[in-house]
Amino acid sequence: MSGPHRTARPPSGATEPAPAAPPRDGVTDLVRWAAFSCFLVPLVLLWYGASSAGTAGTALGLAAVTGACRLLLRRSERVAARQPGPAPAQRAGHRHRAAPAARRGGRHAVENTPVG
Repeated sequence: MSGPHRTARPPSGATEPAPAAPPRDGVTDLVRWAAFSCFLVPLVLLWYGASSAGTAGTALGLAAVTGACRLLLRRSERVAARQPGPAPAQRAGHRHRAAPAARRGGRHAVENTPVG
């Protein structure tokens, strides 16, 4: 069959390309490294002679910071994934106009006034 409906096959002896690996999630990798450091840092502190209570407090603090960062990173991903909509002022039907030159302030506000 030599028509346009012919499917392309690799030449004999050629291998088909391997399927692409799924994209890696940067947040997951980051959280994994943070969890690893939550385990590693207390061990290093104990190795160098820090107290058990201080090491436990450090481990809890690192775990809390890691958890909070994970939540914030996931939240920012969700917000970024949303499709952009109209600006809040446009949704509410309000129109904003620029403030008069006298109210804008700044270093050169006087230079912008009209000369009569």
